Amino acid sequence: MGDIMRPVPFEALLTRIFDEYQNHRSIFGIPEQQFYSPASPNRLTVFGESCATPVGPAAGPHTQLAQNIITSWLTGGRFIELKTVQILDRLELEKPCIDAEDECFNTEWSTEFTLKKAADEYLKAWFILHLLEEIFPLTPMKGGKSFIFNMSVGYNLDGIKQPPMQEFINNTINSSKHPKFAEYVRILQKWVNDEDFIKSMGLESRKARLQSLPSRISPELVHGVTLSTMHGCPPDEIEKICQYMLEEKSLNTFVKLNPTLFWPTPISSESWRSEEH
Repeated sequence: MGDIMRPVPFEALLTRIFDEYQNHRSIFGIPEQQFYSPASPNRLTVFGESCATPVGPAAGPHTQLAQNIITSWLTGGRFIELKTVQILDRLELEKPCIDAEDECFNTEWSTEFTLKKAADEYLKAWFILHLLEEIFPLTPMKGGKSFIFNMSVGYNLDGIKQPPMQEFINNTINSSKHPKFAEYVRILQKWVNDEDFIKSMGLESRKARLQSLPSRISPELVHGVTLSTMHGCPPDEIEKICQYMLEEKSLNTFVKLNPTLFWPTPISSESWRSEEH
């Protein structure tokens, strides 16, 4: 993977995906024969959300690009942990950032994109996965999509409470008021109402459902969050962040385990509120 990641505009992504598919029957180099389709229609329920497989990419540089999120879906990933974001979103770091001479330590405190760029990548991937699930019903599920987006944030409560992080978190929970959401709805409407596109993809029999897709895409990208903390983060700081996410943001909360931490189970916001804390 290159040192510099370059976002691709939403409509350019759509053009790349479907031009490649029509010319080569592949998307991002993955042949259609290798698009994941399960042998049986199993599903996994996680805090009220359903996904078709219990696997997917963990947060990392790869999940900060829309095209990589799409690639993970094509190959079977359905629980998608978005790249961790934090308030310090413009750090300059030497690469590689893993010191592995003896024990392996991650030496960075980073996010590859600014918060605004990261939010845009996640929104682009959200729209495109809904479209791909309509066109390629590889894991059809009653009641909607077969995948889950899981937000990931770090690294301390003070940073999480800063206005730019609050804007990112709130827009990821519900992006209905974000100008990019309305823009992508308009672009998607143009594509699914294009008769040439429908005909070239052989979608005439599903035309009506396809054209209703933009109005059916929920602005709520996530209902859960994973907390990523630095090694040595005090337990009381972790507890405060979890309490904040559960009580203030009503997000089902996972804690990513570092070797020095032990957290036996993820916690739903509903169960947290039902107990005394």
